[in-house]
Amino acid sequence: MEVVIVQDAGAGGELVAQGIADLLRRKPDALLGVATGSTPLPVYEALAARVRAGTADVSRARIAQLDEYVGLPAGHPESYRSVVLREVVEPLGLSPESFIGPDGSAEDVRAACAAYEAALAAAGGVDLQLLGIGTDGHIGFNEPCSSLASRTRIKTLTERTRADNSRFFDGDIEQVPQHVITQGIGTILEAGHLVLLATGEGKAEAVAATVEGPLAAVCPASALQLHPHATVVVDEAAASKLKLAGYFRHAYARKPAWQGL
Repeated sequence: MEVVIVQDAGAGGELVAQGIADLLRRKPDALLGVATGSTPLPVYEALAARVRAGTADVSRARIAQLDEYVGLPAGHPESYRSVVLREVVEPLGLSPESFIGPDGSAEDVRAACAAYEAALAAAGGVDLQLLGIGTDGHIGFNEPCSSLASRTRIKTLTERTRADNSRFFDGDIEQVPQHVITQGIGTILEAGHLVLLATGEGKAEAVAATVEGPLAAVCPASALQLHPHATVVVDEAAASKLKLAGYFRHAYARKPAWQGL
């Protein structure tokens, strides 16, 4: 995989936003897989700024959700559907019809998982999937020891993940749902391009395990090693435990301009 080390979160956001804008020039109706949380916000902000400036056209873009809490009522402000609409769809000036995601409030959750897999296939598959990474190496909500061939399914969150996400629920872990629907690792690997963004020293060990460690279910993000077009964008802090950081800088500085992100 390609590893790009940037100065800070803002620089990472600009780089990835430019990559998305370039993709939309080649394929205006590309299906963009988006992640939630604080890490990808600089990407969405930088892309929205390009739209306002007229340097990016997202008018035909489509948005796909990566995961969703199970059991939150429809319209709950912290449901990932609400978050994606608020942080991605609306700032980009897209209509809700451009958006697809799993139904976490469905009575039959297994059927909702199968329906979302079918919806992704019917949409032609994800062209670019933006990913964050948990401190334990999870991507989406594929917690450690998830199957590397897994499909969209219900997962039980670890207490560590619930604690990490409690900041979005007034710091109260009891408000964080126990279960989620998530694209499986096998589903994620079917996207045309995977872009993992990580910032901060707290992600450094997970990044090192993903990039330089063995392919292992205990670090779900290591599955990116199997993908033919995976890009890992990290700031200096998140790159601090990479043994090959010098090589990654050397390679990126000499990358042919025509390759793009």
